[in-house]
Amino acid sequence: MRLTPEEVEHVALLGRLQLNEEERERFTTQLNSILEHFEQLQQLDTSGVPAMSHAVAMSNVFREDEEGESLAAEEALENAPDKARDCFRVPRVIE
Repeated sequence: MRLTPEEVEHVALLGRLQLNEEERERFTTQLNSILEHFEQLQQLDTSGVPAMSHAVAMSNVFREDEEGESLAAEEALENAPDKARDCFRVPRVIE
């Protein structure tokens, strides 16, 4: 599958990119080169390769949820740089 410069321009517009003529030609060449590599990969026999979502084995280490004691409000606010009553005071973010 080969891309035309018009198709590259269309994709650039979808991405809100403005390409000049030189960039459009360069990206057309580069994208076509990338697509040629994918065409070569599609010719490989991968029937014996198991499907995977990551190149390396991924596992999460979660601990069981355990009930614990909560901090008292006074203790939680001990190191607060600014507090008001029993709450943390933070700078206003919405004007």
